[in-house]
Amino acid sequence: MGIKLKSKAKINLSIDVLGKMEDGYHNVEMVMQTIGLHDILTIEENLSGEITIKSDTSNIPCDERNIAYKAARLMKEFIGTDRGAHIYIQKRIPVGAGMAGGSSNAAAVLTGLNRIWKAGLSENDLMDMGVKLGADVPFCIKGGTMLAQGIGEKLTPIKKSCDFWVVVCKPNFSISTVEVYKNLDISEISERPDTNKVIEYIENGDIKSLAGSMVNVLEQVSEKRYSVISHIKEKMMHQKALGSIMTGSGPTVFGIFKNFDDAHKAEAKLKSLWDQTYLTKTEDEGVEVYEG
Repeated sequence: MGIKLKSKAKINLSIDVLGKMEDGYHNVEMVMQTIGLHDILTIEENLSGEITIKSDTSNIPCDERNIAYKAARLMKEFIGTDRGAHIYIQKRIPVGAGMAGGSSNAAAVLTGLNRIWKAGLSENDLMDMGVKLGADVPFCIKGGTMLAQGIGEKLTPIKKSCDFWVVVCKPNFSISTVEVYKNLDISEISERPDTNKVIEYIENGDIKSLAGSMVNVLEQVSEKRYSVISHIKEKMMHQKALGSIMTGSGPTVFGIFKNFDDAHKAEAKLKSLWDQTYLTKTEDEGVEVYEG
């Protein structure tokens, strides 16, 4: 028995860091949004009982270091089965991009194995399991538009009134999230998002006001080290983006566009400069099963 799933990327429409907790993690407040850019995971039962991973890219590990492997092992242990799984990952989401590509793969594995192994777990059960793998995994299981608080695991749905076009652009390097947070001086944050306003604009379908209110406080660390992030944001705005910020800890930048034509032209222009540029749209579902 096999199953195919789309594991979708996310962007952050805002990120605020409120403080540092005693355990070393940061207390954050983020508005997260699923987009159509996705990896494809094919999961088949492995009669040997082992978990195996293969991929069409050499940019990710295909062993126990892969979060998809960890997700399969966690599910196997949780339901107490001796069954195995073979997981094939077709990567479309850029690696190390701040778009939760790995977390979305883990979300797809939990969702897929729940079906293949007939575990009968609810979506909330899977989300509770997912947080053990990473703070973004529960969001990637549920998808849509969410306010994320705590370390990102406390999720509150936001009712989005309309979808919009998004162009994402990743320069040819990655940034360590751990390093960004380590170098963030909370006392020096000069501009913070008005999260309530961001949510209000989403609920009202006011895309222009939303785009103008997006703020990611982690930019002050990443932009200082990598000027190309500012450069991409400027290019986005020159190409008629309504607003443009970095997602996650970077280095990927995205822009919101009023219509497909503007977004399509921007994608073409930016792709001529940075290969990993994609035109996509907001979506309301995280993991999507489309075969099996």
